Amino acid sequence: MQIVQSLSRALQTYQDGVTALNAAFDGDEAFRAQVVAAVELVIAQEGRVIVTGVGKSGHIGRKIAATMASTGTPAYFVHPTEASHGDLGMIGVNDVVIAMSWSGETAELSAILQYTARFKVPLIAITSKADSTLALHATVPLVLPRLTEACGLGLAPTTSTLLQLTIGDALAIALLERRGFSATDFKVFHPGGKLGAQLRTVGELSHRGDQIPLARIGTPLSEAIITMSGKGFGVIGVIDPAGELIGVVTDGDLRRHMAPNLLEMTVDQVMSTKPKVVAPDHLASAALETMQSKAISVLFVTEERRPVGILHVHDLLRAGVA
Repeated sequence: MQIVQSLSRALQTYQDGVTALNAAFDGDEAFRAQVVAAVELVIAQEGRVIVTGVGKSGHIGRKIAATMASTGTPAYFVHPTEASHGDLGMIGVNDVVIAMSWSGETAELSAILQYTARFKVPLIAITSKADSTLALHATVPLVLPRLTEACGLGLAPTTSTLLQLTIGDALAIALLERRGFSATDFKVFHPGGKLGAQLRTVGELSHRGDQIPLARIGTPLSEAIITMSGKGFGVIGVIDPAGELIGVVTDGDLRRHMAPNLLEMTVDQVMSTKPKVVAPDHLASAALETMQSKAISVLFVTEERRPVGILHVHDLLRAGVA
């Protein structure tokens, strides 16, 4: 029971912290204006975002820098202690520094504060004290609500680091959207793993050329079935004289039209019109969602209504999209 109470108290404290931060953004015009100013400051600078902090703030800073770097805002982390021993040279005059310190009085940040002031490098502070050394030195101070830590002793950085992470990630998302960072851009930075697979396009995974099962309108089903069996997709696309896809014949269509004269019919007599198609530049993950929502296993890939490929759900599974 004691463990359950500890967990419940910690989770509630975290929730209260994020609620308070959101309330400050919605209700405090000055705070909201500073957050907006921080985003605009980063956008206006030609250099990178340098994130810095010590201890738990440093760990959070590394994560914020990584999130920004992966979403279109060049960023990296510089440790304040290493900065005092030469790494200040990693900070350029066109950069923006985001310095994190809950108290705003972290001694290890002094060298960076002096450096940014000397070379007029813009400084964004993430702290909880408006009258702290860090906030007073900042170009844009982001003063977060000072709340109780989730730690029962009120000492271990818990709620405070959550708020730092929340505002840092919010800045990253605002920058992402402000820059118009697309899924295609995202793929450049995430080529590996399941995320990379989901960001692959339909055109990369589809079968093309002679692998596409097609039959012209008026083709006898006897011929179409041979093509269907040979291609192995369980479907054949029906095209008109202009080469545009006007329908598909599936195994299900054949069963629904089962009759003694089935093989004497033509593809356009049994085809399903308005076939589900996808463009080659669509994400593979979006194609999978379409297949799942429509309960189908194959999509024709078209450009200007002309079939240029075919995609089977097995192609998505092999690629690791599902």
